[in-house]
Amino acid sequence: MTDLPPPAKIKLGLVIDLDTCVGCHACAVSCKQWNAGGIAGPLTDEEPYGKDPSGVWFNRVHSYEVSASTGCGAASESTQTQPETTLHFPRSCLHCETPACVTVCPTGASYKRAEDGIVLVDEDKCIGCKLCSWACPYGAREYSAVEGVMKKCTLCVDRIYNEHLSEEDRQPACVQACPTKARHFGDLGDPDSDVSKLVAERGGVALMPELGYAPVNRYLPPRPRRAGETEATKPAVQDELLDTAALPPLLRWIDRVLSR
Repeated sequence: MTDLPPPAKIKLGLVIDLDTCVGCHACAVSCKQWNAGGIAGPLTDEEPYGKDPSGVWFNRVHSYEVSASTGCGAASESTQTQPETTLHFPRSCLHCETPACVTVCPTGASYKRAEDGIVLVDEDKCIGCKLCSWACPYGAREYSAVEGVMKKCTLCVDRIYNEHLSEEDRQPACVQACPTKARHFGDLGDPDSDVSKLVAERGGVALMPELGYAPVNRYLPPRPRRAGETEATKPAVQDELLDTAALPPLLRWIDRVLSR
């Protein structure tokens, strides 16, 4: 089995805002586009236009219909009723501090970098046994049936350190592509970093921390919503009467035809 390195001071990861994510899948598509031609490529698809399409996707977005409820998140004491809504939940590797996918690997193919905490796969050592995918409780591992190896989110390691790119472009492809800025990238091991401050301000949470794998990525919970106006509370709207006599002849004729 594979040993973990000493805890890293730098903990690179993502902060995902569930309040502003619109489920457009731009993160998933841009991730696949970048990584298909990068160190993790190719990211193959099987029967993409068939009845049972499948393939390798490092980012997946799940959408849920949330029924009306009282309270919001941990503040369950709130009596404000939250309206029905659609919640979009992006899912990818969380780059855990103590990842089970690494310690279960029999060949050392799955490993965690000591310098920044990123979890990667060395495909030259991978034998496709799928032990890591069974060990990962977040479903972040992707098996390539074409190549017979496991693949996963690399946090665009070949991009974030690429000195040929401008400073603002040295971000994961998913962060760069998000149209609503729902994805943020940075060092979550630094309490003074922008992402750490954002997590503290918004009450960011880890995904299933009770499992003990200490995921680095954080999710920002949706903000409380106000229920929309009902028909009973909507103000009455007075119908505006159209003075057809003031219209040009053509428009008067159209009005007569449509009024029949």
